[in-house]
Amino acid sequence: MDTVAKALEEVLTSALPQGCITVGVYEAAKSLNVDSDNVVLCILATDEDDVKDVALQIHFTLIQAFCCENDINILRVNSTRRLAEILGGGGGGGKLSGAEPLDLHCVLVTSPHPASWKDPALGKLNRFCRESRCMDQWIPIINLPER
Repeated sequence: MDTVAKALEEVLTSALPQGCITVGVYEAAKSLNVDSDNVVLCILATDEDDVKDVALQIHFTLIQAFCCENDINILRVNSTRRLAEILGGGGGGGKLSGAEPLDLHCVLVTSPHPASWKDPALGKLNRFCRESRCMDQWIPIINLPER
């Protein structure tokens, strides 16, 4: 599982400078609606406090259903704070390019040419998702190690 978390971190850090990251539940929903063919991975992140947020859980359910219907791999991660660190936002809510704090509950990784993006870490994540589905775990959970 630790290697999968490292692969996820590699994918995010390589996609970020390419402008292939969409952050936020609403932004992700818009992106999925407009151009779902270029989405290569959907990451849903929750902290302990988010479990009681009914609106967020409804959004997650809808995003998960859309991703399953469109063969987009989905992962859940256990820490929005750690996701913010990976995306270069430091501790707090996460900021990309010094902007306002981001909603890191949903992160999409896109590619302008999905067939041409041959990232070994993305391949590892795709295999992990495929193997998880074979074991009837449709949305695998990854625990991101603290740093």
